[in-house]
Amino acid sequence: MFVRLNEEQATTILSSGRIGRLGCIVDGGPYVVPISYYFADGSIYSHSLPGLKTSALRENPKACLQVDVVENELRWKSALAFGVYEAVTKPNERGDILNKLLARFPLLTPVESTIATDAAAPPVIVYRIRVERITGMAEQ
Repeated sequence: MFVRLNEEQATTILSSGRIGRLGCIVDGGPYVVPISYYFADGSIYSHSLPGLKTSALRENPKACLQVDVVENELRWKSALAFGVYEAVTKPNERGDILNKLLARFPLLTPVESTIATDAAAPPVIVYRIRVERITGMAEQ
């Protein structure tokens, strides 16, 4: 049986998640990619290397993040947060967000590992999605 989650239930899923699927618009159509993130103070925080995702978000800052908790095909919960992309450029704020991300995800990907040692590497983009609305569904 499908049930609609209230905002508090959907926020709990978003707060406890670690990996979600970020949706944005590329060339007039949907584009979805997995991201690692944390949720705090009404915003989703993440980071990225320059690329299609960040270019698309700069062009059209409307975005969403879907996070699931799946037990099996008949027992799952899903939250969807809608909001607006914003690059974080203040050095202290960027550092704080990156430290929180690294504490939550201590294993760096190979690309991120090379950034730490390669002075010619492109700068990491730190960003937030300021959440405007959260919804959720579940099958129980």
